[in-house]
Amino acid sequence: MKHQKITAWASVILVVFCAFLAGCTGTTDTGPEHTITPAPTAGTPETGDATESVVAANNMFAFDVYKKIASENSGDDNLFLSPFSISSALALTYEGAKGETADQIKSVFHFPENIDTLRNGYLAVNTGINAGDPEYELEVANALWAEQTYRFLEDYINIADEYYSAETTNLDFVNQPEQSRLTINGWVEEKTNDRIKNLIPQGMIDPLTRLVITNAIYFKGTWVLQFDENKTSEADFITPSGDIVKVDMMQRTDEDAIYGYTETDELQMLKMPYDHESGKELSMVVILPKANELQTVENTLTADQLEELQKSIESKQVKVFFPKFKLETEYQLGDTLQEMGMPVAFTGGADFSGMDGKTDLFISDVVHKAFVEVNEEGTEAAAATAVVIKLTAVVEEEPIPVFIADHPFIFMIQDNETGNILFIGRISNPIE
Repeated sequence: MKHQKITAWASVILVVFCAFLAGCTGTTDTGPEHTITPAPTAGTPETGDATESVVAANNMFAFDVYKKIASENSGDDNLFLSPFSISSALALTYEGAKGETADQIKSVFHFPENIDTLRNGYLAVNTGINAGDPEYELEVANALWAEQTYRFLEDYINIADEYYSAETTNLDFVNQPEQSRLTINGWVEEKTNDRIKNLIPQGMIDPLTRLVITNAIYFKGTWVLQFDENKTSEADFITPSGDIVKVDMMQRTDEDAIYGYTETDELQMLKMPYDHESGKELSMVVILPKANELQTVENTLTADQLEELQKSIESKQVKVFFPKFKLETEYQLGDTLQEMGMPVAFTGGADFSGMDGKTDLFISDVVHKAFVEVNEEGTEAAAATAVVIKLTAVVEEEPIPVFIADHPFIFMIQDNETGNILFIGRISNPIE
């Protein structure tokens, strides 16, 4: 993206909506009456089908947005983001969109046609993420922060709470915008273990702000096969431009180094699992081009191709060399999302009447921050997104594979059970 800077390890999405009239729970005119959407009935899609639909949508968006951001940045730039954080925030935004605005958001994020599928899918995925495990930390959280004098449709507030666990807190954006900003940022910091700080910059919240939607996701886990710090040594890493930099290269080459592995003529894929007990199985999936041509792989890789590659993964001994790295990123996603196919939401023609019964709101900007650190023990990761909406006015023994990540690669943190891509990024220069 045009703007990229250091941030924190945690994932938070937020959506800021601004309007002209006052109030969230006050006595202001609400416009047309709205009937509360009933809970899904027998016709509702099965939870498993809904989960698959939401995961498939998120994974398609993951590669779409990754490729778009990669095209907007130099090949020497590191990338890291949480597609699930972005899509979660925009799912809550989509719940309040109507007409062409809703159609374009749905298209960009590949949301299912059936709204009950979307709602039950996010409910199931988020419930699974928050189920917990003694061996790792993984949490996703949503919240609505509403101007205390502005009345939103009860239908919208209830749906956010019921399906996205997004409770509503009233704040005084009109008279105390700065204090409101600090309150929201404090919630973000708490939910991301202090990895995402100052998510909402000074000046983003003003007296016209009417609603802020936040999503935070945080992960910290240890490898099943941890690396020995004593075996980490300085090694060369070749950047996309051909420059050589020195990195701290971890290694596992012993007989117990059993990993999920597959390869094609163009690439190698390595699956490094995180410790777990009773919760979800999570892994880092690394895609390493056999030649130093990451862009070729980036341009052709899709969610369907990733799924096919994973079907061919086998558990085997692999000699692994993998760099330690830590990076923090920030992206301005407004132009990116418009170019991906949802321009109307950023104009005066936007329709977010599902939130307040009116058509006075449009998205002014979308910001995303992320953090990741990988070392011998494991991984910590997080991300945050802000959407600002304002008023319109047995066989032969196979050779043991050698996996040396000494040139650019793509990496993901993925839910083994559902295939849901929680984080995705690339490393072009581990010491940048």
